[in-house]
Amino acid sequence: MQIIKVTAKPNAPETKITFENESEIKLDIAAPAENNMANIELIKFLSKKFGADVRIVRGLGSKKKVVRID
Repeated sequence: MQIIKVTAKPNAPETKITFENESEIKLDIAAPAENNMANIELIKFLSKKFGADVRIVRGLGSKKKVVRID
């Protein structure tokens, strides 16, 4: 299990990591921040990147989130 801080920037042209270190990731998200679409895209992207289950633990309605990777 790993806990990381994620800063999400919705409405980007493509989903990509713009900054990464051991405890923090900054992401451009290619989805709007409405109807939970950006959160869903974030979870899909990070799940694929880490090959693990990803859950948003804190910050569902915020750009700054805490994510758990199992």
